[in-house]
Amino acid sequence: MGIVRFILSSSSGKWKEREKEMGIGNGSAAAAAAAMTMHVNASKTTMELKWVRRPKSPNSIDRVGMLSKTKSPPLSQPLLPIFISTKHSHINPDELAQLYSSCNFSCHRFPKYADSESHTPLVEVVDVRKLRIALSHSFVLVSVFCKTQDVLADSSSSMGLGDFFERLATPVSPKNGQLVGFGRAVSDQGLTASIYDVMVIPSLRRLGIGRMIVRRIIRMLTTRDIYDIAAVCSETERPFFEACGFGNDILGSTVMMYTRTLSSDP
Repeated sequence: MGIVRFILSSSSGKWKEREKEMGIGNGSAAAAAAAMTMHVNASKTTMELKWVRRPKSPNSIDRVGMLSKTKSPPLSQPLLPIFISTKHSHINPDELAQLYSSCNFSCHRFPKYADSESHTPLVEVVDVRKLRIALSHSFVLVSVFCKTQDVLADSSSSMGLGDFFERLATPVSPKNGQLVGFGRAVSDQGLTASIYDVMVIPSLRRLGIGRMIVRRIIRMLTTRDIYDIAAVCSETERPFFEACGFGNDILGSTVMMYTRTLSSDP
């Protein structure tokens, strides 16, 4: 496990997200661009409906779905509506535990492993009771939902005009959607914060959803004048967080973990 840090000066202003122009086939590109981002709440930082595009040619896979530098996708590629929320009430601990399992990710710092014959990593089962406590004490929670049929849809399939407007008529929400992405941050609510557990379901990686989660967390923190933000991650996750603006701590600090031994005090 490693740690990367993202430190901003207060003069940097609010975190700005860069929106990409999106569209769909059948002559409805303009309509798609107009409806690309729809706010479903008066507060922009609370809930938001956005559109992402499935890639025609998958790039390298990572756990959180970092978007590699590729050419702009053609308009014929299907769009996927997702719902992003920062409301704690939208997180169901049992559904979140299932997401951990689907991502083969442990919320514990020291996951267990399978026997030596298979050499297959086996993460520790999530303790939903402890997870519920952790969520209640987390300063920022970001959840992402999409409809189950979109999670299972073939990425090579296209979306017609009728399908597009049907999705506008019945937009995805936490009530009719499946939890497909998550991230959280803990903080002293004054000086520092740390980001944990950023993940996206495997079938929806490489769409930029992981980066949206991190950006939303940073925006929630910086609007509260918290700029000393660390991301707790493994070495394999460092490229993703570096792409999100994180780097080595300028003070040269690192993370040391307590390891319980027989000589340790009870």
